[in-house]
Amino acid sequence: HLRDPGQTWKETIETGAADALAGGVTSVAAMPNTTPVADSPAVLAYELKKAKQTGVHLYPIAAVSKGQNGEEQTDFKALVESGAVAFSDDGHPVKDAARMLKAMCTAYALGKKVISHCEDKSLAKNGIMSEESGRRLGFPGVPAVAETVQAAREIVLAEAAGVPVHIAHVSSRHTVAILRDAKKRGVPVTCETCPHYFSLDDSLLSKRDADYRMNPPLQGKEDVRAVIAGLVDGTIDAIVTDHAPHAAEEKADFEKAPNGVVGLETSLAAGVTYLVKPGYLTLAQLIKKMSTVPASLLGIDAGHLTIGARADLVLFDPDKIWTVYPEKLHSKSHNTPYKNKQLYGSIQFTISDGNVRFSNC
Repeated sequence: HLRDPGQTWKETIETGAADALAGGVTSVAAMPNTTPVADSPAVLAYELKKAKQTGVHLYPIAAVSKGQNGEEQTDFKALVESGAVAFSDDGHPVKDAARMLKAMCTAYALGKKVISHCEDKSLAKNGIMSEESGRRLGFPGVPAVAETVQAAREIVLAEAAGVPVHIAHVSSRHTVAILRDAKKRGVPVTCETCPHYFSLDDSLLSKRDADYRMNPPLQGKEDVRAVIAGLVDGTIDAIVTDHAPHAAEEKADFEKAPNGVVGLETSLAAGVTYLVKPGYLTLAQLIKKMSTVPASLLGIDAGHLTIGARADLVLFDPDKIWTVYPEKLHSKSHNTPYKNKQLYGSIQFTISDGNVRFSNC
């Protein structure tokens, strides 16, 4: 979520790109919940033009519905011709099943996928944290099944129509379980998770710090273990950031703060620290889930080292420890859940298109 256009006090394409490069990331898929929404060729053209000089390859994900209001479908064909690599109303679910099915089929006909933000609003309501944390701390909670119920709907639609769907930011053990079963049946469903869901749990909400609030919310330790198991056995295909910057003043009020955390600069290090060092994944497996697989899911010619391929590389030391100081992050916002934590995996150089775009030496 690069927030540009329209929310540039949180992030700009330039600062988001700088944060990405500092984290060893050379390609970014930008979500459409900007102002105005990325639902027209004009907004996509703005994003692509602004990204040109940053050293980061930007791939727009266009909105499923105009204004992300869940009603009228955007012009998928025109948006693909303008550079859209996928479609999503991320930040919001597509509530209407018929509209979701139509979107999935339209995207498939164009060689693209719909990325589903799975959240049943009738269950989630106004919750701001996991149901258990809410019960413990006295705040409205979100049942974990709010994610799972909608993921189940997308699986049923994909299976019935024979068209693919991609499930965003998986956080719950229940969702991992139904995805595992669906894949065994051959349903064309893929999915992703984020570093905070395999490394952090909802006990952190006791700090009453909004930098631990995101959507879907952090779940319990059992869910963390299930997400890791899903990564290990291949149920979860990819690791992404769900980078969602917010200004410090917006995050100041624990209960009223918007959901989201920054993640571009810490994602690789979090993967090394919480997946590779404990022995869950090899370094090669982590890199594949963070580069080769996401590129393949979006149909991007990237994430591989072959003769003639684009020279997008990161040189990092997986054994070097660094401390996450929020104020030193390159994002315009500093709402990191890894504040003051020590992580393995220090980025030394990031090379994009054969040019050194970030150096830490």
